[in-house]
Amino acid sequence: MFADELKTLRRLGVRHVLLQILNFVSVLASGLMIWKGLGLLTNTESPIVVVLSGSMEPAFYRGDLLFLTNPRDQRYQTGDITVYKIPGADIPIVHRVLETHDFPPKKGAVSASPLVQKQLLLTKGDNNHIDDLELYQGLEWLERKHIVGKVRGFLPYVGYVTIAMNDFPQLKYALLGGLGLLALVQRE
Repeated sequence: MFADELKTLRRLGVRHVLLQILNFVSVLASGLMIWKGLGLLTNTESPIVVVLSGSMEPAFYRGDLLFLTNPRDQRYQTGDITVYKIPGADIPIVHRVLETHDFPPKKGAVSASPLVQKQLLLTKGDNNHIDDLELYQGLEWLERKHIVGKVRGFLPYVGYVTIAMNDFPQLKYALLGGLGLLALVQRE
């Protein structure tokens, strides 16, 4: 099955194979640097997320790709669509802010920024009948530290590739193996 590829690898020599591996690693490193750069630019740990459920329909559907920012100088308002992550939970949740509560700064605190005030949030999925208190795992409100970001834009259905790779791990391994093999066999 792979006899031709193995012959090609032997013919290319060790130096060429090492060069191909180095090229593949540099592509991966470039992707990670771009991801981290986007995170710094948008002030969020995850600047791009995929909608995994139908709780935000009709605003967003399963498989939509969302672009996030987490501006330091802006407060969240009722109606903002946020992505939040509860400590101990693996998957971030995309829901709309239902209520906000702002608390004035403590006495003696300098309020040069509107974010000095503490802000508590309550969220709800557009397609859900009740708010998210059950999802908060014992918390009564979300705080800013739980917010991953605010949705700024989206691409419909582009995230289905990610969903397919999570639902079918064999597909993920086949794609990664195929890309790795192509990187090794490529003659340039």
